[in-house]
Amino acid sequence: MAEPPILSLEGIGLQQGGRWLFGDPSDGEGLDLHIGPRDRLALIGRNGVGKTTLLRLITDEIEADRGVRKVKPHANIVWLEQEPDFSQHATLMDFALSGDRAPAEHAVESIAGQLGIDMATEATTASGGEKRRAAIARALAQEPDLLLLDEPTNHLDLAAIDWLESWLDRFKGAFIVISHDRTFLKRLTRATLWLDRGNMRRKEVGFGGYEAWEEQVYAEEARAAEKLDAKLKIEAHWLERGVTARRKRNMGRLEKLWEMRAARAAMITPGGTAKLKLASDEDFKSKSVIVAEDISKTYDGREVIKPFSLRIQRGDRIGIVGANGAGKTTLLKMLTKELAPDSGSVTHARTLSGVMIDQQRALLKPELTVRQVLAEGGDWIDVRGNRKHVQAYLKDFLFDPKLVDAKIGTFSGGERSRLLLAREFARTSNLLVLDEPTNDLDLETLDLLQEVIADYEGTVLIVSHDRDFLDRTVTVTLGLDGSGTVDIVAGGYEDWEAKRKKRPAKKEKRATDEAKPSPPPPPPPPPKSAKLSYKDQRDYEQLPARIEELEALIGKGEAALADPDLYAKDPDKFARISKSLELARNEKDEAEERWLSIAEQVEG
Repeated sequence: MAEPPILSLEGIGLQQGGRWLFGDPSDGEGLDLHIGPRDRLALIGRNGVGKTTLLRLITDEIEADRGVRKVKPHANIVWLEQEPDFSQHATLMDFALSGDRAPAEHAVESIAGQLGIDMATEATTASGGEKRRAAIARALAQEPDLLLLDEPTNHLDLAAIDWLESWLDRFKGAFIVISHDRTFLKRLTRATLWLDRGNMRRKEVGFGGYEAWEEQVYAEEARAAEKLDAKLKIEAHWLERGVTARRKRNMGRLEKLWEMRAARAAMITPGGTAKLKLASDEDFKSKSVIVAEDISKTYDGREVIKPFSLRIQRGDRIGIVGANGAGKTTLLKMLTKELAPDSGSVTHARTLSGVMIDQQRALLKPELTVRQVLAEGGDWIDVRGNRKHVQAYLKDFLFDPKLVDAKIGTFSGGERSRLLLAREFARTSNLLVLDEPTNDLDLETLDLLQEVIADYEGTVLIVSHDRDFLDRTVTVTLGLDGSGTVDIVAGGYEDWEAKRKKRPAKKEKRATDEAKPSPPPPPPPPPKSAKLSYKDQRDYEQLPARIEELEALIGKGEAALADPDLYAKDPDKFARISKSLELARNEKDEAEERWLSIAEQVEG
């Protein structure tokens, strides 16, 4: 017999700012949600659709305008907020022991020790990473039955993310997670909640199968609209076409990225830390935009960056990864000449003109309008030398053009981050410096950011803990292990990890952002995917290509039927194409369902 849910929301509707955020009575019966004792749910949706608001409803922090909330007796629901308030607390431990259900101090200390955080640290001086770890220790120590995680990996380094993944993998309760970290979601979730245009869908497939499901839903909506001979809503049409087109474009961009990585791999010497060279060194020098020669940096007697050299070419996408405190920001500042090295030199090409995007949303004053931020109050914006109407430019960054006169104060944190990206990417430059650019962004905005970076003609430097983002974006990774050594690896995060695993173990103290107790050892690898039969394995590998073929056939058929004179000129041809189109659509639906079914086995 199935266990009763920990929590149920039935027929929920909520108004915000004079409109129904979800559960509009004119669209249906309201939002329903049932959370089982072992559910592992990814909560997906664009910035501004109400993901965090839904968590507030679950915790009963806010009350719905209609509908019923039911909770299993004595169930402990714990929320790890995205930006918890430390202002009323003297130390991190004071924060951890506050609230109606304060955890035991020894439980907090135990988890804090594993995370490498000193809970006696003053709250006013704690870094973002320290506060995030303290909030995690507080939440996990409360022994929740249902754990709500809002962007849990923000401000965490890679060691802490690995630890949290391992803890959640062993967790016996249920959790809902909002995250932009695709790797985190793929490893942990087993079902997906999708908030979309005021409604919520649920699919019993982890995040690994979400994108295929999303495309399937949009395609079904488009066909339903055609059958009803009705216009698609503008936003639905835009989303469905945009998502499908973006995925196809991304495949081409990934192929280009792999080619660039292969070219870069040929330039790296076997040691991996020497200069990157071309067969023609003179040709390489002429294309170099940043040249670092034997640069190093020491703080308080510790070598943060040991001497190393690097030539960065025009068009390179350089990722910088490592634990907090390993020297990522120091290295970035030396490469951009914001910080002078203790030894060696950094030379920039005379024409180098950079733009730094560091997610400083505070620069966007809440009383300003979108038009004022982007176009200084006018109708036109200069986008890297090209004049563009501000509403058209908003659409490029996934905003409703009607928001052009909306106040910044009405936007969610993720929407503000996206607006900041729109403003900065409009500037003329040939060097982009991105410091943790993925924080607070939804998955569609991350796709957009990857596109913009791929199409950017200049050079890009990226500091990030987002493993999937780096794997999809960079051509060269500079990996810092905390010992002062900088590894130069062609490829992304996974390539650096592969190199580290091959290296003999060293007895080195791992650096952390607080230089306090070192983080725990890496967790065990995730469980292996379920073993597939020969037929399942073959379908899992071959169906994506077949689905693409069917999409092409469907597109060709739809284009032919778009001719308004075809039926009058050749009704038999019209009937043949219509029949073929129906068969192709049915086969594509079956292929997608088949692939998703196998993907569930792989996820499980």
